[in-house]
Amino acid sequence: MATRISRRTVLAAGAGAAAGLSLPGVDAYAADRRTTRVGYTLNAQVLDGGEQVTSITLRTARLGPVDPAGLTTGTFGVHARATSPIPLGDDVVSGTYDVDRTVTAVRLDHRGDIVLDLSHGEGRTGGGTLGYLAGRGRNVLLDLDYTLTQHAPIPLRGHRSVVIGEFVREPGLSDREVDAFSSHVSGSGMKYRLYSPARAHSSRRSGHPLIVWLHGGGEGASLPDHYYDNETTLRANRGALGFATPEAQRVFGGAYVVAPQSTSYWMEDGPRFAPLIHEIVREVTRAHRVDRDRIYVAGCSNGGYMSLKMTTVYPTLFAASVPICGVVTSFPAGGAPLIPDPELARITTPTWLVTSRDDTTVDPRANTVHAHELIPGSLMTLYDDVTWNGYRFPGHWSWIYVARNDPRVDGTRIWQWMAAQRRH
Repeated sequence: MATRISRRTVLAAGAGAAAGLSLPGVDAYAADRRTTRVGYTLNAQVLDGGEQVTSITLRTARLGPVDPAGLTTGTFGVHARATSPIPLGDDVVSGTYDVDRTVTAVRLDHRGDIVLDLSHGEGRTGGGTLGYLAGRGRNVLLDLDYTLTQHAPIPLRGHRSVVIGEFVREPGLSDREVDAFSSHVSGSGMKYRLYSPARAHSSRRSGHPLIVWLHGGGEGASLPDHYYDNETTLRANRGALGFATPEAQRVFGGAYVVAPQSTSYWMEDGPRFAPLIHEIVREVTRAHRVDRDRIYVAGCSNGGYMSLKMTTVYPTLFAASVPICGVVTSFPAGGAPLIPDPELARITTPTWLVTSRDDTTVDPRANTVHAHELIPGSLMTLYDDVTWNGYRFPGHWSWIYVARNDPRVDGTRIWQWMAAQRRH
């Protein structure tokens, strides 16, 4: 078993460490032995169940050519602690942790930096980037504190080795898909993220489609705390990210994807939020080459409601609408319906509704099935449950299917159906 070499051990040795600190496990080439400071980045990926930290990149390329043959999963230890960024008071936050992360592989990237791959996957705790505040009904980006410990020296080519004296985390998270969305604030102060199509699609003469993604209730701002991050809309699920994948971009011929973030939650006041979303659509279409006949709206849960509401308020704006596990009845029960039957019956925008029969959060029959029965010409996909890659998710999470282009009717998948729709 390798002897543990902690930062404290190195620092306690003082200035003599570089000159000749005798550390167990370090090779015999004392003249080349040195300690140094290295930065590191947390790399994340949004899985179907939310974002997780999947690897760590150590900025070691500048130290010299690392010999990968001398690196093992035991070279470094990783401890992770995640806490709420908001004082909890009487509230409860799920998703926090204080655990050792398992290093599953150690490799060099194309720059020569060391990458520690970490154990992760659906349903696993200890790697998530978001926590859920139960009393507020909100997801928040957790404060992440990672501690790296070196257990053995880093072998360099030429029989040299390096002991890292200090690990310094670089700010933020590195998530390739999330980082592809730029950050904006509308004229009215509503935050939104925007994906722009790659240059390979830039030759379209008629402009590009625009897909408006409306998030669920957990991704809005937290009113009591003025927490408004413009992050959780992309990190909580793959709703918006799915439309920015190479596969979706090929289907749509290169599309802009915009994800507004509510200052609270859409169902709080849909008629008030509708013009604020419309303002963002106008800003994007004016600033970019958008085909105004190919603007689509899709959303989940709260956003499923809001995507329907947008088509009642702006009946000629969208070429198609995809409401997922949305709400049309009163919520909570006992009040007036959020979208009355006469409004549903007047929707003229081509609509494809998606939900799962085992949804225990939003009654699929009283909401999605009911809306389908009233919206003229609408399509509907009704799943038995939400299972993807062998993992069963809560029944409310049927947006996973849309993000994976799974719903289909008569052999036509939902992305292809959307892409074929034009505003009349």
